[in-house]
Amino acid sequence: QMQCECVKPNNVTFVSIIDACASLAAMTEGKENHASIINSGFESDAVVGTALVNMYGRCGSLDDARHVFDKITQRDSVSWTALIAAYSQNGHGKDALELFKQMQLEGMVPDKITFISILYACATLAALEEGKESHASIIESGFETDVVVGNALVNMYG
Repeated sequence: QMQCECVKPNNVTFVSIIDACASLAAMTEGKENHASIINSGFESDAVVGTALVNMYGRCGSLDDARHVFDKITQRDSVSWTALIAAYSQNGHGKDALELFKQMQLEGMVPDKITFISILYACATLAALEEGKESHASIIESGFETDVVVGNALVNMYG
């Protein structure tokens, strides 16, 4: 309807559309909207880029997720976490752990969602040592009392 009325979408509009595509795992529609995002000049926007990374990750297209991530000019911890989660959730735990290390080297501070994704990667890899290191960082960060983080720890140690 916006297109029929010649109303140009902004970054908020694109994020909403891409989030809907991610929720439905609608990669064809997501790619179509990605093309519109490129044409509108929003691909390097951190919020739009992160939404695209998330969408491609949920659709299992890690190459596309990484390609978009690499184009984000000002990455933040949310952008990093979206890519880490994409790798972790798609059975690429080793890559997720490598990204986590790189994220920290670049000075980004992990949040509880980052830790949940890393614990999932550790669980699938049976990487107990990395899991214990993450657990120590979780305690340092004050996330050990979070229920979801606690469940991820139980899953990782289990």
